[in-house]
Amino acid sequence: MSQKNMTIFTFHKLKQRIAIAFKRSLLAVIVCSILFSINSCKKLALAVASQSTLEKYFADNVLNRTFVVDFASDNSTDITNQYTGYDFILTNTTSYYNGNMTGTKNGVTYSGTWSSNSDYSILIVNLTSPTIPTEFIFLNREWKFTKKDPPVLKLTPIVSTDPKVLYMRRL
Repeated sequence: MSQKNMTIFTFHKLKQRIAIAFKRSLLAVIVCSILFSINSCKKLALAVASQSTLEKYFADNVLNRTFVVDFASDNSTDITNQYTGYDFILTNTTSYYNGNMTGTKNGVTYSGTWSSNSDYSILIVNLTSPTIPTEFIFLNREWKFTKKDPPVLKLTPIVSTDPKVLYMRRL
């Protein structure tokens, strides 16, 4: 009768196989970690590049440009005529996320501030001095952009459930 070749497992061989399996899994974990790190760095680089692109877009199309109110609606009432003759300018002083804002009509300039979040989806307007004209109560709020396609910026309030709309056109 022929004898079959059978591997005999011993405790020593079992220990060796476990050590080999552990080394392979450790190597796999290290390789995966490196790949995830490289991928994260690419995403971070894209986010930084995207951010500077957003800043450039906002700087080129919105900051230091003159805007007029093309359409304003408060609770479905057209109030655009309240803003006839006003020119609005957002300027940046120290960052691309906030700065000074002016509204000028017939030689009288009202000043205040504006601010935005990092992706420029929000615009907070606060025109306050020398005194707040009644029509600025509508403007002074937290707006969200529904469309940023200069020359027209379309905005709606963030927190209000009232139907309010503001369209500003760049001159």
